[in-house]
Amino acid sequence: MLDTSLRQIINTGDGNFIPYDRYGTPVPGMSWLPLSGERLNDDFECFLLRMDAGARSKPHEHTGFEEFLVMDGELVDCDGSSYRAGDFVRFGPGSKHSSHAPQGCTLLVMLRGSNRALDEEELKQL
Repeated sequence: MLDTSLRQIINTGDGNFIPYDRYGTPVPGMSWLPLSGERLNDDFECFLLRMDAGARSKPHEHTGFEEFLVMDGELVDCDGSSYRAGDFVRFGPGSKHSSHAPQGCTLLVMLRGSNRALDEEELKQL
């Protein structure tokens, strides 16, 4: 039978988003709600990411796969590609990019591996 001590329920609508600080300091206009996985112990994470209108991600490289579902709003990638509500996007290991949310958006992110912030020299190559 179901062992309820092994079940966890997270209410994603209760406003428990925290500043997005995966690179050491919070990224302005970005907040997140961890859902599963342990950043330091697992090779998989799932979280909700909110980007306020005008927010920009830090340029980064994916060391593993990153997949996300746009739940609302729009996300625009550094090459001009636009992802809207209902779009499922997958980036492979080694992909480098940054993105912004002109009107804001919410993403359901599934991350294997981690993201590595790009240095100034690598930014010139984007």
